Amino acid sequence: MTQHHIVSQWLGIMAKMSGMVLGLFVTLTSSYAQSLEECQQAAEQNYPLIRQYGLIEQTTKATLDNIDKGWLPQLSTYAQVAAQNRVANLPDYLAKSAQTSGINTGGLRKEQYKIGVDVQQVIYDGGLIRQQKEVVRKQSEVQAAQNDVNLYALRQRVNDLYFGLLLLQDKVMMNHDLQQVLLSSEQKVANMVKGGTAATSDLDAIRAERMSVRQNSVELVSQHSALMRTLSLFIGKPVTKVEKPQIADVDNALLGDATLLSNNRPELSLFQKQIALTDAQKNVLESRLRPTLGAFAQGFYGYPGYDLFRDMMHHTPSLNGIIGLKFSWNIGALYTRKNDQAVLNLQRQNAENARDVFLFNNKLQTTQQSEDIQKYRKLQQQDDEIIRLRTNVRKAAESKLSHGIIDVNALVKEINNENSAKILYSIHEIQLLKAVYDMKTSLNR
Repeated sequence: MTQHHIVSQWLGIMAKMSGMVLGLFVTLTSSYAQSLEECQQAAEQNYPLIRQYGLIEQTTKATLDNIDKGWLPQLSTYAQVAAQNRVANLPDYLAKSAQTSGINTGGLRKEQYKIGVDVQQVIYDGGLIRQQKEVVRKQSEVQAAQNDVNLYALRQRVNDLYFGLLLLQDKVMMNHDLQQVLLSSEQKVANMVKGGTAATSDLDAIRAERMSVRQNSVELVSQHSALMRTLSLFIGKPVTKVEKPQIADVDNALLGDATLLSNNRPELSLFQKQIALTDAQKNVLESRLRPTLGAFAQGFYGYPGYDLFRDMMHHTPSLNGIIGLKFSWNIGALYTRKNDQAVLNLQRQNAENARDVFLFNNKLQTTQQSEDIQKYRKLQQQDDEIIRLRTNVRKAAESKLSHGIIDVNALVKEINNENSAKILYSIHEIQLLKAVYDMKTSLNR
C-alpha cells in the first residue's frame, strides 16, 4: 500500500469522524428548541424567590385576622389580695346609735380580696381598625412589588446565558464548516503531492491547520455543554437547544426612538405602592385623633363589694357587677402628630425621588441600547457583502494553488479570513438580537 493511498484513507476517516462529531452535536441540539420567553418564565417559576408570594399572602392574612379581633370583646381576669392601713368606718355618733340598736358596725376589714372579670367591647374606634388593615394590605402590596422587582432581575441573567449559547452554537457549526473547507483543500493538496505538483510540507501545513481548528472545536463544544448545563439548572428543566429569535418577531417600536417608548417596569409599580403606603399611614394618624366609644362590664366576687354598709356589718364576700358605656378621647397623639406627618412626607418624597432616579437612569440605558441596535443593524448590512467577497477570494486562492501560483499558507490565510467574516456576521447578529431583547427587558415590553 503506497503512502498516498494511506493518506487518502486517513483523510476519509477524518472526514467521517468530523461528520460524527457534528452529528452528535446536531443530535443533542436538534430536539425541541426552547425560546427565550419560555426560558425566562421557567426561570421565574424555578427560582426559590417565587415562594415568597405565598409567604407574603399567608403573613398578611394572619395579620388581618389579628387586627379584626379588635372588634371582639376583650376579656381579662384577675385575683387580688390586699391590706389597707385605713378603711372606711361610720362616724362615731352613727356607730354608737347603731350599737344601741344591737347592730355591730366595726367598719371594713383591712384585709381585702377579690377575683373578677373585666369585659371591654369597642363600639366605635374612629376608623382605626379599618385604617390599620389598609396599612397591612398596602405593606403586603409593597412586599409583593419588591418581589416582582427581584424576580424581574432574572430576565437579564437569562438573556446573557441564552444569547451566549446562541453564539456558541453558531461557532460550533462554523467551526465544522471550516473543517470541511480545510479537509477539501487538504484532499486537493494530497492529490497534488501524489501528482508531484506540491510538497509534502504543504500537506503537513494544511493538515496542521485543520487539526488546530478541530482542537478548537473540542473547546467550543465543551463551553457549549457547560453553558447549557448552567441554563438548565437555572430554569429547572433540561435544555437541549435554544431557538434563535427573529427580528421580525420583535416590536418594531424598539427599533425606533427609545424616548417615545412607554415604560412598564415593575420598579415603577413598587414606587407607586410605596407612595400609597404613606397615604394609608397618614390615615392611621388621623384615626388616632378621633374619640372612641365602648361598652364595658365588670364583675367580681370578694370583699369588700359595692355595698359598703353591708360589708361593715358582715365581713363576708359577695358578688358584685357593673355595666355601662365609656366615651374617651385621647389627645396624646397630638404631641407627636407634626413629627409623624413630617416623617411620612419624607418617606413619600424618598419614593418619588427614587422613581425619578430610576426613570432617568432607565432612559439613559434604553437610549444607549437603541444606539447599539442601530449600530449592529448597519454592521450587519456590510457583513453579507464582506462574506461574499471573502468567499470569492478563497475560491480564487484554491484555483491559484492548483495552478501553483500561490502556496498553501496563502490559501489557509484566505480560508481563515472567510471564516472570520462569517464569525463576525454571527457575532453582530447575536449582538443585535441581544441588544433588542435587553431593551425589551429595560422597558418590560
